[in-house]
Amino acid sequence: MLARQVQAESTEAAPLTPAYASRALQSPVSRYRLPKDGMEPSLAYQLIHDELQLDGNPELNLASFVTTWMEPEADRLMAESAGRNYVDADEYPRTTEIHNRCVNILADLFHAPEAVGTATVGSSEAIHLAGLALKWRWRARREARGLPGTRPNIVMGANVQVCWEKFARYFEVEPRYVPLREPRYVLGVEEAVGLVDENTIAVVAILGSTYTGEYEPVEELDRALSELAAKGGPDVPIHVDGASGGFVAPFSTPDLRWDFRLDRVRSINVSGHKYGLVYPGVGWALWRTAEDLPDELVFHVNYLGADQPTFNLNFSRGASQILAQYYNFLRLGRSGYSQVIGALSDTASYLTEQLSATGDFQILSKPGTLPVVCFGLSGDPGFTVFDVSAHLRARGWIVPAYTLAPDASDVSVLRIVVREGLSRDMADLLLGDLSATVAALTGMARSSQQDGTGAVEHCSRHARGRALGTPRAAEHSRHPTQKPGTQGVC
Repeated sequence: MLARQVQAESTEAAPLTPAYASRALQSPVSRYRLPKDGMEPSLAYQLIHDELQLDGNPELNLASFVTTWMEPEADRLMAESAGRNYVDADEYPRTTEIHNRCVNILADLFHAPEAVGTATVGSSEAIHLAGLALKWRWRARREARGLPGTRPNIVMGANVQVCWEKFARYFEVEPRYVPLREPRYVLGVEEAVGLVDENTIAVVAILGSTYTGEYEPVEELDRALSELAAKGGPDVPIHVDGASGGFVAPFSTPDLRWDFRLDRVRSINVSGHKYGLVYPGVGWALWRTAEDLPDELVFHVNYLGADQPTFNLNFSRGASQILAQYYNFLRLGRSGYSQVIGALSDTASYLTEQLSATGDFQILSKPGTLPVVCFGLSGDPGFTVFDVSAHLRARGWIVPAYTLAPDASDVSVLRIVVREGLSRDMADLLLGDLSATVAALTGMARSSQQDGTGAVEHCSRHARGRALGTPRAAEHSRHPTQKPGTQGVC
């Protein structure tokens, strides 16, 4: 996230005046300038601790896919390894070995024949690395055929996460988006194949859309691209963005063919810090075989001791999350992951059933995919999902409201991400608060209609999106600074 410099004369630069630590402080603390003098460790801790109390409660944050809880033993292991630099393979050979074990475990989980892979800083870095490998391989194929260089493109659904847009822009690849078509809120296979040509480096399939939690039809896409190649068309690989679903599908739907069991799937990214159950941020990038990762992208360095190959955008990084990932692999095993994911899926199913039974909501998420509940309002009740989100926030719940991607961006929804920590009891409390919220907003809407003042005043940073079940021509727009199809922040 970008930050801007705050000028010294700005009101934002007012010094910190903490509530408790002020007893021992002799003067206020500068916010944006390095203090002249230091302070006792306990005071520095208290200053930061107090300010963090104003953040949202991680236990009530149902917006994020990112893990917010690990066992005390994992916390201790991460604290003990905070000073280890993952890149120093010669200095920390056992850390390197544990990293290699994690890659092998994932390769086996994803049915790879002879994979290579690396830890990354979340799926964002993994996606950039996979995209670069796809671009280099596309260029090498053209050069081998004596074809002139031209601008490559990549085909993906309009519902991709923003890191794919970053990859396309940063590395000069033309993005070709498959627009959404109600009620299809994921990539359409026929539409994707129609965008493919000789310059396509890959088609991206998402195993767990950020918008609705749905899996895209990877096996159907694999079959369609193979048929295209058999007819003399371009021979195009698939990259699977398994950021969320890569740690869900192997345990909840093990017979689903989305991974390296499909010939055209050449690379996969997955986020360890989502349903891999590790604190942020750790991701993994895997290639089907060593041939899928061009040698030109791998660098060899020896100034840390022995020769070590590296393929990452960054260099130094902490080893803690990698070690925590291995902790989970040992601690949970296949049965443990299956139990956790099964429990989360059961809670998501329960929430789905209860919300659907109210008649106030329509469900967009699908069973057998991510443990996510995506839902919109039924009809036009006189208020919006943004009003619901704002009222829930006042009760402590963080439930995001947003519009879907083009060309379904006139549909506005809410989303509950079920993670460890959202128990059945908490789900019941959430349902109770949702019911109270709808009742309060309905009363406000009726009162305002009787007074002739119109609908409930909604969040000023969002215009009203179309509720599900209402005509497409209903009034809708986005916040002026919001990119079409992206999620606003309320």
